[in-house]
Amino acid sequence: MKTDTIQALKLHHVKVTPKTIWSFVELTLAGGTTGWGEATLMRATEALNAPAAAAREALIGGTLAAVDPFIAAQGIAPMPRAAIASALEQAAWDARARQAGCNVLRLLGAPERFSVPLYANMNRRTVERTPAGFFLSAQQTLAAGYTTLKIAPFDDVTPDTDATPEGRRLIEAGLSRVAAVRQASAGRADVQLYVDCHWRFSAPTAASVLRELADLGVVWFECPLPETEANMPALRRLRGQANARGVRLAGLEELTHADAFRPWLEAGCYDVVMPDVKYAGGIGGVLRVAELAAGFNTACAPHNPTGPVCHAASLIACALGPNMEMLEHQFDETPKFWDIVDGDLPRPHAGISRLPQGDGLGVALRQAALAA
Repeated sequence: MKTDTIQALKLHHVKVTPKTIWSFVELTLAGGTTGWGEATLMRATEALNAPAAAAREALIGGTLAAVDPFIAAQGIAPMPRAAIASALEQAAWDARARQAGCNVLRLLGAPERFSVPLYANMNRRTVERTPAGFFLSAQQTLAAGYTTLKIAPFDDVTPDTDATPEGRRLIEAGLSRVAAVRQASAGRADVQLYVDCHWRFSAPTAASVLRELADLGVVWFECPLPETEANMPALRRLRGQANARGVRLAGLEELTHADAFRPWLEAGCYDVVMPDVKYAGGIGGVLRVAELAAGFNTACAPHNPTGPVCHAASLIACALGPNMEMLEHQFDETPKFWDIVDGDLPRPHAGISRLPQGDGLGVALRQAALAA
């Protein structure tokens, strides 16, 4: 049996907070090498089980060479299938590089950069959802050296209710949270504030909220509308309104293939696209999106709000890709981000991360964490 024959393929779900479960693929080869990938799908963890079983049936007994055709056959897939395929891509590169005794970067090409600027997604660490809670959380994030902060403040708003009195009450609560974060950074001209809307608005409300956020100094307006073909014209108009106020529009974190990004880029909907290494086809998928976006003069800032394997793979993609901006980093949701892994996963310093240096992706999950 060849040493690169796939002997086992396991899916691990690791509960790291009462609300958060991270999911990882472990790919084991006959020669004893193990590769890791991340497939976390926050809202649908159990939906990963069936596509993982299908991948297991298709790939066990074959060699690593079978992984790439398997991934290519998924195309523009539903998110659970895409997440497993993307994790397999990460794990396959991890295993290949570990077999070669080198970092994945050596196999994929020369880096364009050797450190990656990060922005801090401080939303999930902010358990106390009052303005005071956001103020304190922002102070702590700034004290850790970050100068770009992102929050998702509009809890419970939906496009169907955003124009109702209750919807307006919830929007006002969200704006109060934004104001609190801005107050925490008062006097800091170097601090930028990003707001993620999680597709919660209708087009008229999004335009109104955009004006209010711009008045609060927000410079990044993420996923304001449901990302449907019908909303493309509204998003293009909203982008123009945002740009006129010094705000950029960002989105497309859930698309599952580089080809799925093209219509949005052709329509000019966003200033920044946000491919996720967990859904867009792994490291290679993110690089294809970045190259495509560069052709449309659109920036690429990968989505990365989950666990440590995704973080390591995203750092590598950012090191290699053109037109890359800041990488999202899930700041301080749980100490398990660092505790469940072995290897050289660089800790950020002053909002910047070095690249992983160890073999493979430079990080592996501790078996004790999986057993727990």
